[in-house]
Amino acid sequence: MSFSNLGLSEKVLAAVAATGYTTPTPIQEQAIPHVLARRDVLGIAQTGTGKTAAFVLPMLTILEKGRARARMPRTLIVEPTRELAAQVKEQFDKYGAGQKLNVALLIGGVSFGDQDTKLTRGVDVLIATPGRLLDHTERGGLLLTGVELLVIDEADRMLDMGFIPDIERICKLVPFTRQTLFFTATMPPEISRITETFLHNPVRIEVSKPATTAVTVTQTQVPAGREAHQKRDILRRLLRDAKDLQNAIIFCNRKREVAVVYKSLQKHGFAVGALHGDMDQSARTAALEQFRKGEIPLLVASDVAARGLDIPAVSHVFNFDVPHHPDDYVHRVGRTGRAGRAGTAISLVTSLDTKSMAAIEKLIGQQIPRAEGDFEVHADAAEESEHPRGQRGKREHGRDGSRGGRKPRRERGERSGDERHTGERAASERPSSERPASERHANERPAGERPAKNGGRHRGGQPQPQAASGGSHVPSIGRPEPHRAAREDAEPADHSHLPAFLLRPVRARV
Repeated sequence: MSFSNLGLSEKVLAAVAATGYTTPTPIQEQAIPHVLARRDVLGIAQTGTGKTAAFVLPMLTILEKGRARARMPRTLIVEPTRELAAQVKEQFDKYGAGQKLNVALLIGGVSFGDQDTKLTRGVDVLIATPGRLLDHTERGGLLLTGVELLVIDEADRMLDMGFIPDIERICKLVPFTRQTLFFTATMPPEISRITETFLHNPVRIEVSKPATTAVTVTQTQVPAGREAHQKRDILRRLLRDAKDLQNAIIFCNRKREVAVVYKSLQKHGFAVGALHGDMDQSARTAALEQFRKGEIPLLVASDVAARGLDIPAVSHVFNFDVPHHPDDYVHRVGRTGRAGRAGTAISLVTSLDTKSMAAIEKLIGQQIPRAEGDFEVHADAAEESEHPRGQRGKREHGRDGSRGGRKPRRERGERSGDERHTGERAASERPSSERPASERHANERPAGERPAKNGGRHRGGQPQPQAASGGSHVPSIGRPEPHRAAREDAEPADHSHLPAFLLRPVRARV
């Protein structure tokens, strides 16, 4: 089967040929004819299967006829994150280069004025995130009554991010007679309900079992101590010892943890960038571009980078934190082993992650082997190295050398490390409806943290990223929490064992 047998127009076929692709992927082969036949499509496919082109290519063919009207887009694509929306626009720019189509991007972090100007000219393809799209409709600058084709992409990610009410509103704003393309990697009950409500007799295309990982990815779990500094030590060892590591994405569950791991790796001489939801759009875009171009081989990220981002040839994925939701594991691991390439996924697993790992193994239908080695022993040694004997003596005996310099932990009203971790997991796993408003979002400011002085502004407990010193565009994200900073790895940085490419300095962007 070739692209020429799918019913695409000559212009689109020429654009595909120019990119060097000759054979469609299974999702493309099955979905494109149905899209061109104007059928509703429910596509279930894991990441890296080429599903973006499965709707971009037929849309380009359909849009060759007709004209856009001011403030009334002809087609609408809804994406959960800014990065995914920008990536889809790149696909239209690449495959639609020979056509005079107006493509607009509605995402946060960009002024409303510039976006209004584009909408006024008339838009053939509107690519948007839910929040910014509804903002424009409420301001009266956008009408969705002319939408002929609606695409909901990464629907299960929309569910995780709490966008389902917004998606329902959007589906009610577009005409009842529109064509709908709905893509998801998994089918939880809420997603099934949405498809039954808003899709009309859809063609169901399932190219792989839901929630499976690619067979080309080698998965491993590495035992780690409960303390974060122990995990950071193990992470550095794994990065130094990986012989086939070309580049890697390191995933953390929290944006605060992204900041700590990023600064720790930077301190130990690694060329590293960061990506999380509290960074402004320019910093997020810069970090992704540097990683794509190989200027920084390591990227520490929250789950904002896990879904659908097309970052080619990622050799390794590290789960610094085991994700709370099994589906997130599938999407994180999906960043490597794409398009048939080999990949490696390594998870740092503590004793508190036992249930999460069992849920992951149940979802993907396979056991994840444990790595052999002295990781836990080394982690204990790392803990000792971060608390030199002299410092421990001061804490235990006080300045005058007698015991009782500080009250016991229990008398100070502090929780033990085990209790603290257990409490954090319990809070994170409670349903949002049962949690206080201050606990419902991972980007909340940590307790006790004060707002920035001198007019600075914190979002979610993290300062806005600034350019790193020396002209580098690696984002400088927030200072680690005080108690974490005090426990940062105290041993001197030894760079002699690092591969040369991990030490490559970040080039300034001109």
